[in-house]
Formats: sequence, structure tokens, C-alpha cells
Amino acid sequence: MTDLVHYSLADGIATLRMDDGKANAFSHAMMQALSAALDRAAEEASITVIRGRDGVLCGGFDLKVIRGDPADVPALVTAGQELLMKTWLHPQPLLIGVTGHAVAAGALLVLTADYRIGVDGDFRIGLNETAIGLSLPDFAIALTEARLDRRALTMATIGAQLYSPEKAVEVGYLDQVAVPGNFEDALAEAAESMRKLDPDGVADVKRRLRGAAADRILATVIT
Repeated sequence: MTDLVHYSLADGIATLRMDDGKANAFSHAMMQALSAALDRAAEEASITVIRGRDGVLCGGFDLKVIRGDPADVPALVTAGQELLMKTWLHPQPLLIGVTGHAVAAGALLVLTADYRIGVDGDFRIGLNETAIGLSLPDFAIALTEARLDRRALTMATIGAQLYSPEKAVEVGYLDQVAVPGNFEDALAEAAESMRKLDPDGVADVKRRLRGAAADRILATVIT
């Protein structure tokens, strides 16, 4: 794979490690690399794990583009929409290791996984768009409605609330938090547990559970 997404395969588990040496922002290059890695995992593996570098999973869309020429923004956000829907519908069990901060599009990536494990620490997870002069596209609303506790939905979206890993479990961004020394073991145990799932059944249920919403989102035009 590319230098942005390191791909490894062991015992049927494909691990996709995002690492641009900085915030793992969703640039065009990062999204293309992650999409290609998902395709490879679908062919070679039975379980897929996405994780970040130490301290950060993903800091959101590339702000150089978001804050730059407005004409360039729709293409970036459309690419993000397509990647996140692809991840949400990934035909294998999908585990995400939240290795640190996951904000904006990074938080949305977390919401696409079937199981999410965060590392404990002084990290923030959530959607801060309305606090930095931005709105949330339709695909972001759909993911939050599908995954977050409805009691937290207003503050998590309109209120731009960012959460600690422990609080993120309560809200619905994470399923589990592990202390740094146990994080790798927790990921391995979750991946091993996913081996019990029937791959064809997983793909079928995902498509029927999420497919109509994903198709509707992908049909929208981002301006």
C-alpha cells in the first residue's frame, strides 16, 4: 500500500494503519489509499481492522482544502462521503482501533465500524464542525442518527461536543476503552471474537440494514 496507509495481513486479519506523520487528515491521497486498502482487505482477509498512529486516528478533512478555494471543497467532501459509505458497508466484520484523537470526519470514520475500541488518555472524539464555522453534511447526520445515543445527539452535532474516550462509550462513539498497556490485546481479542461471525451473513445483514440509507446518501449532490 502507500506510505499513508500501511497494510498488513496475518491469520486472516487485515490491519490498515493510517499514518501521515501528522493528523491523518482526510486528504484526497489519504482517502484514496484507505479505499484501496479496504478493497485489498475484502479480497484477502476475513476481518478488517483500521487504526491510526499513536495519539491520533484522524483529524478530519484536510483543512488546507476546506479553508482554501471554495470550488475545491465539494470534490473533497464527496470523496469523503463515498469513502465513509464504503467503510460503513464493508462486507467483512470491521473493527476500528481509535488510537487517540478522532474529530470531525475522523469521528465519522469511527461511526462506520462494527466495533470500536479506544485507547484511554487525554484524547477527544467528536464532531466540532459548528464550533469552527462549518455545518454537517447529510452523510454525517445519517451516521450520527444510526450510531449515537439519541439523548446525546443534539449536543454531539449542534453543540459540537467533544468527548473523552470514557464518555465516548456512553454517547455511542466507542464500544470499549482500553488502557494503553492493554490496547493491543483488546484489539486482538475483539478481532478473534469476530471470527465467530459468518462472513456471508455479515455482508448480507450490513447491506440490508444500511444499504438503503447509503444509497440515498450517495445519490445526493454535495455543493
